Amino acid sequence: MSVYKASGSPYYRYDFQIDGNRFHGSTKTRSKRDAEAVERRLKENAKRELKAVGSTGNAPLTIDIAIGQYWTEKGQFRSGTGYFATLEALVTYFGKDKRMDDIDDRAIVDLVEHKRQQLPWGKTKLKNGKLKTLSNATINRQTLEPLKTVFRRAKLWGYHFPKEPRWREHWLKEPQERVRELHRHEQEALDVSIRGDYQPWFSFVQLSGRRFNETLIRWSNVNWDAGEIVTMGKGDRRVWTPITPSIRKILESCRGHHPEFVFTYIAQRTRDGRLKGQRYPLTYGGTGALWKRAIKKSGVQDFRLHDNRHDTATKLLRQTNNLKLVQRVLNHAHLSTTAKYAHVMDDEVARALEINAQSRNKSRTRARDWCERA
Repeated sequence: MSVYKASGSPYYRYDFQIDGNRFHGSTKTRSKRDAEAVERRLKENAKRELKAVGSTGNAPLTIDIAIGQYWTEKGQFRSGTGYFATLEALVTYFGKDKRMDDIDDRAIVDLVEHKRQQLPWGKTKLKNGKLKTLSNATINRQTLEPLKTVFRRAKLWGYHFPKEPRWREHWLKEPQERVRELHRHEQEALDVSIRGDYQPWFSFVQLSGRRFNETLIRWSNVNWDAGEIVTMGKGDRRVWTPITPSIRKILESCRGHHPEFVFTYIAQRTRDGRLKGQRYPLTYGGTGALWKRAIKKSGVQDFRLHDNRHDTATKLLRQTNNLKLVQRVLNHAHLSTTAKYAHVMDDEVARALEINAQSRNKSRTRARDWCERA
């Protein structure tokens, strides 16, 4: 065996070669027998790795390299501003040198347990003293889904993961998404509560039916000639919105405010590098904070920013009775996802059933009259 104890260290080290490749380092053990066992495992792993490199040309993949390559190829083109931080958090948790093929079901169980103990927004303590931790939906969307996406991408690069986690087993149960619609008086209260410089954005939110992070669009997303706005959204799917006359009016009101971003706000005071009275692009965090203040000011109860999307969908379905049309507006991959709005058509269903009942009654009456005449 080639384990030895270096001077100045309590741990045994290993140093061996396979096919001209040198492997050396600390075994992190103080016992020679344990060190020899560690070395045997390392040699077996090294042989497998070299065999894999010979057949695929791929060296072992670390999570840092995988996420870096994924970000370059796909991640940077996703909508929203927090996706890089989401991926970076995975690297921080596992460590840069964590190999992708070492991330198995046990590792995901530990990761989820770690996330369940964290507070929202990266806080160590909430102001209200409550111990509300990350929700199941947040863990699914900001931890499990991104990591699964990186695994899927790595397979396209030719890597194989015999111990890949069984993702379905780790997906956390989420409460069924409710559908909330604004009443007329609530809509009016919200309209007067949204700050003036945010009004174009708020109107776009309600008219387009886009998700929040899909509304922070750039001018490069706007194709005036084709009459469309195209961005990338959830699941790397193309999000398409036609430039209707109403949306065109909103866009034209924003022209000249910023060279890159469509929707901007006016700084209320000079701080953090911003000058009072100057316009700056809306941000995910800043707009979310503005919404919380506006909803509180309006007095509207139990209505989240995301509920504007539900409101648009329900009103559109009520007007058109076309579930496929609403599916396209909301950019749902499957009609079954849009089906949660189908209750809006209950009145139409009731009328159809009554028409069918009246038709059957007429048929029975005609049959009875025919029999009596016969």
